[in-house]
Amino acid sequence: MSENEWVVRATPADVFAVLADGWGYAAWVVGAARIRSVDKGFPQPGTSIHHSVGSWPLLLNDVTTVEEYEPNERLVIKVRVWPAGAGRVEFTTSPRPEGCVVTMREHPVEGPANIIPDRLYDPILHWRNTETLRRLAYLAESRAGLHQTHPGEDGSMM
Repeated sequence: MSENEWVVRATPADVFAVLADGWGYAAWVVGAARIRSVDKGFPQPGTSIHHSVGSWPLLLNDVTTVEEYEPNERLVIKVRVWPAGAGRVEFTTSPRPEGCVVTMREHPVEGPANIIPDRLYDPILHWRNTETLRRLAYLAESRAGLHQTHPGEDGSMM
């Protein structure tokens, strides 16, 4: 399982406002190219974002479905990435005086990616998820009017 953390200079509510906007998914998820539709009621459990991954002319239509949702605290989604299979991704927030820490955990649950040893798969997930969290933080901080450059090269905690 890959686990990444990022300090966000915005509240958990600001972070979850971005996470709960299905139409904005492609703005912060690395690999998502476009949103085709978002189920009514998203991000309630059982609702989905219908999106495409890749880039033209090699776009693949796929879907991400909410499994668990606790507003401003936790979101668990099942992401399908054909032909690799599916993964489970969990986002949680921990309030801090300067904003919050967002933790992202991801692990494969179906398909070929599920049989690849963690030691081979996790570095790829970690790299991709660092960029995903950087984008999520930028959007949450911009929403809060607090966007600042993160210290260091990538601003991540892990």
